[in-house]
Amino acid sequence: MDLLNTLVDKGLRRELPTREEALAVLATSDDELLDVVAAAGKVRRQWFGRRVKLNYLVNLKSGLCPEDCSYCSQRLGSKAEILKYTWLKPDEASQAAAAGVAGGAKRVCLVASGRGPTDRDVDRVAETIAAVKEQNEGVEVCACLGLLSDGQAERLRGAGADAYNHNLNTSEATYAGITKTHTYADRVDTVQKAHAAGLSACSGLIAGMGETDEDLVDVVFSLRELDPDSVPVNFLIPMEGTPLAKEWNLTPQRCLRILAMVRFVCPDAEVRIAGGREVHLRSMQPLALNLANSIFLGDYLTSEGQAGKADLDMIADAGFEVEGADQVTLPEHRVDAVAGCGSHASQGGCGSHDAQGCGSHDAQGCGSHEGGGCGPCGTGEPAVEASNEARTDLVAVRRRGAGTDLAPNA
Repeated sequence: MDLLNTLVDKGLRRELPTREEALAVLATSDDELLDVVAAAGKVRRQWFGRRVKLNYLVNLKSGLCPEDCSYCSQRLGSKAEILKYTWLKPDEASQAAAAGVAGGAKRVCLVASGRGPTDRDVDRVAETIAAVKEQNEGVEVCACLGLLSDGQAERLRGAGADAYNHNLNTSEATYAGITKTHTYADRVDTVQKAHAAGLSACSGLIAGMGETDEDLVDVVFSLRELDPDSVPVNFLIPMEGTPLAKEWNLTPQRCLRILAMVRFVCPDAEVRIAGGREVHLRSMQPLALNLANSIFLGDYLTSEGQAGKADLDMIADAGFEVEGADQVTLPEHRVDAVAGCGSHASQGGCGSHDAQGCGSHDAQGCGSHEGGGCGPCGTGEPAVEASNEARTDLVAVRRRGAGTDLAPNA
């Protein structure tokens, strides 16, 4: 296909595709799907080889959120029967993180539900970061605490945080359809604060909320403009007790097309398969490793993932390798980029990297990690090529790990 040849050439040069080209990827047929995966795989291998970075989530505070994000099981008014607990103590969080690191994770993501942290919360998280880093030498720590106030990103960086995650989730035009308690502009502002403080920015999206192809392209192009190092792609987990419990809009094929489109638009960013991969990609998960170079190990914030051992077996069986703690995730040009605001783990700048790249983490909990979704927020009918059977058997509430007396899944 001329389209795919063009996209590969642009991806290898870190050039931005046109909106029409990005939309065309989402519109390809099932007969063309393996060609799409192969083409995006060339771009992925150019910048990341066959390495897969493992990340591990620790939910520092579960539920009890005052925000009304429609996709989130921790939202205000949620009837989802999830674990609810207040802040873990630093040693409890460190023990949970150690399980993920022992399983091969090189980054630990510390997440707390809520609109955003108070200054006291930042102090608490700073103590937790210190405990995690003391027990796990060389581990990267990403914080995900919601909307940041002035000065808080700098304090987190000073405490040892390497990155900050805050997802855009969906397009600006449809954002008001998922929450009324904060705005799309609030989210953009927090990502920019992380950049300016010298934290590696992580920001992504949630697919499967009833959005159109145009919505998906809009949010990914917005991410490209913000230029995070890491871009988590979440697939909505329709949790019972949330407004989107009936939204089963994804097929494995559509998930692969979305990941391919993200890779073409953000060729040299860490693209992470986040919440919902087990639910929607299912047996196609190994194929998705040709598109993304990063996944979460084990469980998510409020839902269970597949066994950590199964994740490791999948990576090996697909011919990939787990990225080691001594390996640098990002391509050299991103690590060594020099710009005014010093993002990328304090080794580069914030700008567009020669107008290239983007990136992010996960998605949920008032704004991060977990595969929430936004809900019937598109304009017009969702662009889904086939109805997807509801697989409620694959959605399980997390009952182990952080906040429980049971061993974590890692």
